[in-house]
Amino acid sequence: MIRLIDQSLLADLIGAARQAPRLRVHRNFHPDDASPAHRLLIAIEPGSYVPPHRHLNPDKDETLLVLRGSLGVVFFEAAGQPGRCHVLCAGGESLGIDIPHGVYHTVFALETGTVFFEAKAGPYVPVSADERAAWAPAEGSGEAATYLEGLMERCAGPLCD
Repeated sequence: MIRLIDQSLLADLIGAARQAPRLRVHRNFHPDDASPAHRLLIAIEPGSYVPPHRHLNPDKDETLLVLRGSLGVVFFEAAGQPGRCHVLCAGGESLGIDIPHGVYHTVFALETGTVFFEAKAGPYVPVSADERAAWAPAEGSGEAATYLEGLMERCAGPLCD
């Protein structure tokens, strides 16, 4: 089935993300979790916390492309110190990133209405204990919002041109 990715689809996803408890929603283009290639849109709103994690499987590099809004991407040292931060902007100079497996990272929306495309190898496997960042707060914990604010401050500065 041919599926068009248009502004209407993005608007629907943004509306759903604003209403979602986690402030983000996915729209998969792969048929199921067992598919060998995962392709999806993710609408994410400011305040949505994606705990830092890594993918240890050498086939699980992931590519992100921002279609709307702006996305902060932070990389971490193994002991948990935040390292580089990149700001990706739809239509900007930096609009995507390729993240190699084994690298701790997180993403967050820097403005409302942010949507990005993600591609990585399947099948879907939940993040394992070895892939979770033990030094970072869990999603939904009392510390998560403060931790996210600190990460967002690392990406402070001019957003998109």
